[in-house]
Amino acid sequence: MDIQTLTAADVMSRVVVTVRPDESPLMAWELMRRGGVHHLPVVDGRSHVLGVLRREDIAAHWSGGPAEQSSEHVRQLLGGRRCPQAAPETLLSAIAATMVDSCVDVVPVVGTAGTLEGIVTATDVLRAVAGRESAATGPSEVVAGLFRLEPVLPPGHPRGA
Repeated sequence: MDIQTLTAADVMSRVVVTVRPDESPLMAWELMRRGGVHHLPVVDGRSHVLGVLRREDIAAHWSGGPAEQSSEHVRQLLGGRRCPQAAPETLLSAIAATMVDSCVDVVPVVGTAGTLEGIVTATDVLRAVAGRESAATGPSEVVAGLFRLEPVLPPGHPRGA
């Protein structure tokens, strides 16, 4: 396929791990670590994208221990930052221009129903430019966090009582 005709649907990562806005930074970090991902779309109950959390966002916010990180919400880490989106038929060149113009390295791909279908990362763009096949084809698989982490606090700790 010619690089000029590639679309978001041709290059996007289709298996995407997401997090809800009321989850904790601790949970988000663990999902990223276990999933081996650097970007975590934050979605509401209908899989509408509210923003994309980056590892850097969590690292910059991290202070205190697990108890503090489990009592916060990831929605606070988004900070009202602009989150450009693309449709599956958007040309790769337009997505790359959006990344450069918006100073982002990820663009969520949103379908006609307004729900997340995949993400295009800077790595996906580079893979396409290098002539490598996309990571996956076929239907998208958006996976929400399926477990909850709770810190184990020592006896007598004010938050553990």
